[in-house]
Amino acid sequence: MSKARLFIKYWLPALIWMAVIFSASADSKSSQHSSHLVVPILRWLFPNLSEDAIDATVTGARKCAHLTEYAVLALLFWRALRKPVSSDHRPWSWADARLAILLVALYAASDEFHQLFVPTRDATVRDVVIDTIGGTLGLVFLWAVGRWRKLWGRHAS
Repeated sequence: MSKARLFIKYWLPALIWMAVIFSASADSKSSQHSSHLVVPILRWLFPNLSEDAIDATVTGARKCAHLTEYAVLALLFWRALRKPVSSDHRPWSWADARLAILLVALYAASDEFHQLFVPTRDATVRDVVIDTIGGTLGLVFLWAVGRWRKLWGRHAS
């Protein structure tokens, strides 16, 4: 397979997902804007919910979104690094997983840096940690499913 095809098949999905994450860091996806969607739904579903509970729910949902979007990014990085093919019987590589997590952490840090320049967003180390945990959880989930399905042996590197 040519280098261009390898890039398109393995790295382009990760780059597209990075662009999706970057766009979510824009002003229109800030807490102030996204809560305009979530809060009315919460008030309709739970009319007696306190303001503190609504704020906690919105914050929790946003942090779960962070975990999920970076879990997906970690899986895409892992896929790009490993370049799996059908009937791939290579053992699990923790080195590939560590590199994917490092890439997630670096991208999370760059995303938070970007948010320094968005008026309605805050940049926090806490979000970098949450994003990195999300990436780690995504890869641990992949490893566990792979072990359960016997895709890689016990002697993983």
